[in-house]
Amino acid sequence: MYTLSNDSGMKAKITNYGGIVVSLFVPDSSGKIDDVVLGYDSLHNYFKNSCYFGGIIGRHANRIENSSFELNGKVYNLVKNEGKNHIHGGNIGFDSVVWNAEIIEEDGVEALKLTYRSKDGEENYPGNLDVTVIYKVTKDNALSIEYQAISDKDTVVNLTNHSYFNLSGHSYGDILNHEVMINADKFTPIDEYSIPTGEIRDVEGTPMDFRKMKPIKDAIEMEDIQITYGKGFDHNWVLNTKGITEKAAEVFDPVSKRRMEVYTTKPGVQFYTGNNIVDSKMGKDGVKYSKRSGFCLETQYFPNALKHKHFPSPILKAGEKYQHKTIYKFL
Repeated sequence: MYTLSNDSGMKAKITNYGGIVVSLFVPDSSGKIDDVVLGYDSLHNYFKNSCYFGGIIGRHANRIENSSFELNGKVYNLVKNEGKNHIHGGNIGFDSVVWNAEIIEEDGVEALKLTYRSKDGEENYPGNLDVTVIYKVTKDNALSIEYQAISDKDTVVNLTNHSYFNLSGHSYGDILNHEVMINADKFTPIDEYSIPTGEIRDVEGTPMDFRKMKPIKDAIEMEDIQITYGKGFDHNWVLNTKGITEKAAEVFDPVSKRRMEVYTTKPGVQFYTGNNIVDSKMGKDGVKYSKRSGFCLETQYFPNALKHKHFPSPILKAGEKYQHKTIYKFL
C-alpha cells in the first residue's frame, strides 16, 4: 500500500495490486475529512472484485461486442465474461495483476509510478504492451492519473480508472441526491446488453441531458428504454471538451458540500450509478454497500469502438505512444 498526500489533508491510499485506489480522503467545506471511494479492508476481497472497485482497467476498458475484434485482417477472440460480450480486459484484467511500483518526484510532489508488461497474447490481445500509470495528489486537492503505453505490435488500448465515488463519504448510503453535470451534447445509446449500437444521439429531451447540474434522482427513474437497458445510468457520453484544461464533468454533494470536477484528454466518459452493486461482501469499516452506493466517471474511448469506425479509435500502432491524463479535482 502506498500513500500520497498533500498539506490540505487530502490523502490517497493505493495498492500495486491492480493499481487500486483503496481510499481517498478529502476535506469537505468545513474541513471534515472523509474517505470518498468505495472499497475493501482486505486484499482478499479484491481477488473477486466483481465491481472493479478502484482498479486500473485494461487492456480495453468497457465492452466489446461478441468478444471479438478484427485488426489488420486477423480476428482476435476474447473471453466472454459478460454474457456473450467482453468487458474490462477479460478474466485477468489490469485490475487483477501485480504492478511494479516506485515513488518518484514530479512537479515538486511525490507520485506513485506503476509499470506492467502485458505480454503478447495475454487475454488474447496482440503485442507486448508496456504500461505506465502515474498517480499524484496535487497541492490543489486533485488526484491526477497519467496513462502511458507502447506496444511492439499493433494492438488496442483503452485504459481507465474504476473508482466509485460517494462525496458524502463511502459509508453514507446512496448517491441519488448528488448533482451532476456532464459537458456533452451527445451520448452513445445502448442495446439490451449494454452495447453501443453505433448511433450518436443528442441528449436533448432525454434523461441523459446533464448539460446543467441536476440531481441524479431526477432522471434515473424516468421512463426511457435507455434507463431500462442500463438499469439506471451506465452509458458513454461524447464529451464536448478538447483537452485537459476544459471541464468534462462536475459533481456536487449537497450533504457535505463537496464538489468534484473531472478533466481528461479522453473523448468519452462512462457515467455509471452503481446499479449492480450487491450486498454480498462487506466493504471498508464494516459497511455493506448496496445498489447506487457510489458512482463512476470512467474516462475512455467509446465502448465497442472497434465495431464502429466513426467512433474514436482505440487502436495503438506498434511503436507509437499511448498517452492520456485524467484529473479528479475536489473543491
